[in-house]
Amino acid sequence: MKKTLNYRIRVSPAKKNRFSSPLWRDKGLAARALEDMQALTVQLGRLVGQRPLGRHLQRIAGRLGKTINIMEVCGTHTMAIASSGMRRLFPAGLKMLSGPGCPVCVTSQGDIDRVLALAARPEVTLATFGDMLKVKGSSGFDLNRMRENGSDIRVVYSPLDALAYARSNPLRQVVFVGVGFETTAPLIAASVLRAREGKIANFSVIPLFKLVPPALKLLLSDPKNDISGFLLPGHVSAIIGVRPYQFVAREYNVPCVVTGFEPLDILAGINMLLRQMVRGRAEVEDEYSRVVKKNGNPTALRLMAKVFNPADASWRAIGKVKKSGLCLNADYLSFDAIRRFKIVYKEAPEPSGCLCGAILMGKAQPPACRLFAKSCTPSSAVGPCMVSSEGACAAWYKYGG
Repeated sequence: MKKTLNYRIRVSPAKKNRFSSPLWRDKGLAARALEDMQALTVQLGRLVGQRPLGRHLQRIAGRLGKTINIMEVCGTHTMAIASSGMRRLFPAGLKMLSGPGCPVCVTSQGDIDRVLALAARPEVTLATFGDMLKVKGSSGFDLNRMRENGSDIRVVYSPLDALAYARSNPLRQVVFVGVGFETTAPLIAASVLRAREGKIANFSVIPLFKLVPPALKLLLSDPKNDISGFLLPGHVSAIIGVRPYQFVAREYNVPCVVTGFEPLDILAGINMLLRQMVRGRAEVEDEYSRVVKKNGNPTALRLMAKVFNPADASWRAIGKVKKSGLCLNADYLSFDAIRRFKIVYKEAPEPSGCLCGAILMGKAQPPACRLFAKSCTPSSAVGPCMVSSEGACAAWYKYGG
């Protein structure tokens, strides 16, 4: 195969001020990346079609079939792929799967009900990111509806905004909805530390965090999964680094690439995965090295370790997954809103007909859901995959497949 162009553009520290986003949308570089993708897909198809397989392919052979299934774990990748229209340009043998990387989408129905129960308390001001407003509980109510009925619910852009409100309103119990992955957890940890240092006793957090590596293990532990490779999330990886993913390649023989969010980042990341497959390798590579370092962000990791402990967490349509979330540790339990207000968790069924769970596991595409674009739309969503700005259904509805 011809020598490929290096379209993984590195920005040196000296040139950071001259970084220009149009560079990452260069049509010529994108066209060459797509040519490489087509050639790699064809080459891989020929190699997989050979029997017996060559020795170099045997390690990853169980993950390769007639279709190369690459999962973009992060919801931001899902939206970037949809909004750029690149899905229509991919080779026929390449299929992209959406994964469980949308924090609102993976929040269980039972946890949504707990959030709504807290919002209903007259002494509580609930502070949340905007994505949570339209996620319906098992009663059919959402935070928007509760706000219309008089509940004090405020959209914030940071947990520090909620903390500031608590400081200036000491007679209100201000509760921040802690939904997110490793990306948001350090800032929420910092908020809890500031609340303790400032003796702001009327501030607390609903700890509904999720962790990405356990989610990958859950996906790969399913014997029916057919994931050929992972595009790993850039934002989460900027916090935790590359090392926590090594088990995916080592134990499951699945190639991985940490990828940025510009079109050329994504095209380069896919091609790096395809090259691993052609060479029969399963490794964890870092396409997004201008942001992501091997050991992540030490300051953010220290903040998380100081305030949180790993904990079992409930995932939408999946159930409880061991050590897949975070809870406040013993020193900061007084800031746990669930404990403070004694809100009991109760299992709740998914909305009838909703396929969010299957979509998050990469087992279905949004159009396969009979509710999609009919009774389930962004203005009247049934499931959270249509609500969130990172949801697969929202991306397919807005931009098409």
